[in-house]
Amino acid sequence: MERKEIRTAALIGLGAIGSYLAGNLQTVLGDNLRIVAGGSRRQRLERDGIVINGVPHRFHLVDPEESMEPVDLAIVITKMTGLDQALLDIRNQVGPETILMAPLNGVESEERMASVYGWERILYSLVRVSVVMDGNQVSYNPDIAAVEFGEKRNEAPYTERVRLVKELFERAGMRPVIQPDMEKAIWMKFVCNVSENQVAAVLGIPFGAWGTSEYANRLRVMTAAEVIAIARKKGIDIEEDYAVRHLGHLKKVPFLNKPSTLQDIEHGRKTEVESFAGAVIRLGKETGVATPYNTFLYDAIRTLEEKNEGKFTIS
Repeated sequence: MERKEIRTAALIGLGAIGSYLAGNLQTVLGDNLRIVAGGSRRQRLERDGIVINGVPHRFHLVDPEESMEPVDLAIVITKMTGLDQALLDIRNQVGPETILMAPLNGVESEERMASVYGWERILYSLVRVSVVMDGNQVSYNPDIAAVEFGEKRNEAPYTERVRLVKELFERAGMRPVIQPDMEKAIWMKFVCNVSENQVAAVLGIPFGAWGTSEYANRLRVMTAAEVIAIARKKGIDIEEDYAVRHLGHLKKVPFLNKPSTLQDIEHGRKTEVESFAGAVIRLGKETGVATPYNTFLYDAIRTLEEKNEGKFTIS
């Protein structure tokens, strides 16, 4: 039976990008948007809520162990390191008709979700937004935010589930983008994450540096070139000058905004380096592409994590 609209949704991972999605979806779904959270995470959300662009938000929180009616749409938006647990924690929200999305950083979230729930319910997805999160305070520029999603390949008039998600995001005031080739789109986002996040984290620089420093920008472009070479070896046709052209978009990001990996380092959190440089190094070996920039960045970020852990402190 054809569904008229998405009326219920569940989201796990109320971090920076998760807050962007949840804040917008709550405007149309209200308490029919469930945030899956347990333990201390739930206690913090109950106590503090989330303040998004200056507006306090309280969400309908549900425990991972709570049995409920399945939702129409389930979104997993944790870090890649927490994906496997999140896929287990959201199981009580998922039914035979639930549409699943995992717009994580990296290029492996759909495959890992499919290993648990099967490909037939999964849409490819990614979020393009620069979000700054400090404690429970979240800020972003909605004018340069977009959610890209769809089947692996898309042609109008699109599948029913793509149309349903598009209509929901439009009602929520977000900018949905249905790419003809979502696999390519995810790899293009991966190019950005690997280069921008990691170079900024090691150098301690904001987004504005790409447009003002030829040296920083050259490091970004050379790091991206390794990912592009791997993608092209795998048959994903990303233009070789994509990272160079992407500078135009980066100049629209607020100058002082910081990529998430730099935010992680500054707040003493574990980074996604395994999903970024770690994945690039592994895929480089599989495809025969040399990855010296990512190898350096991997070791450098691991060193910064050790520094945060106090490994270099003399007791």
